[in-house]
Amino acid sequence: MRVSGLRRLLALIFVLVTALVFVRSYINVNMKTIRLPRWMGSVHKEKPSQPVKTKCGLSTSCPDHSFAFKITSGAANVVGPSICFEDQTIMSPVKNNVGRGLNIALVNDADVLVKFLKEIPEGTLVLVASYDDPGTKVNDDIKKLFSNLGSTYAKQLGFRDSWVFLGARDLKNKSPFEQFLKNNPENNKYEGWPELLEMGGCVPRKV
Repeated sequence: MRVSGLRRLLALIFVLVTALVFVRSYINVNMKTIRLPRWMGSVHKEKPSQPVKTKCGLSTSCPDHSFAFKITSGAANVVGPSICFEDQTIMSPVKNNVGRGLNIALVNDADVLVKFLKEIPEGTLVLVASYDDPGTKVNDDIKKLFSNLGSTYAKQLGFRDSWVFLGARDLKNKSPFEQFLKNNPENNKYEGWPELLEMGGCVPRKV
């Protein structure tokens, strides 16, 4: 009986030791499979989302029923203005198609400008960016025509003012797309000129 009891005790101890070794080995293996990849940098990282491209570099995309635009006035008499419409750069210093004055088109003669403005078809959008001096040759007729396009500030336009504007023929209300800075030596950013203006947004296809 004593020999049999001893054998049973040894068998029990053997089983317990074997179980303990198995459990420790299992825990070590699991710890390795859980921890090693984390330290080795195999944790999945989400790729950064690609920025959404917008027309004319606007901060947000325009609805389908509107046009995207951005107008930047000239900076002093050094950097020319630019006009972007529906992601197409219409005028810019790079295109070499901008000049001093009002950049609707390269028009220097006041009589030609009056004729040009009078012949704008109804419903046509007009984008304007000043450069250097937009006001010297702008007479009362021209100011009135711009007012008819929806401008609030055209009548105030003077020597070396900064002005950007988007309007249309025979608007019932004033255009919300307009910025204006008066030439003022006390406030000018550039020695003899106010700072440049930049305006962008979405204009309805039917105005």
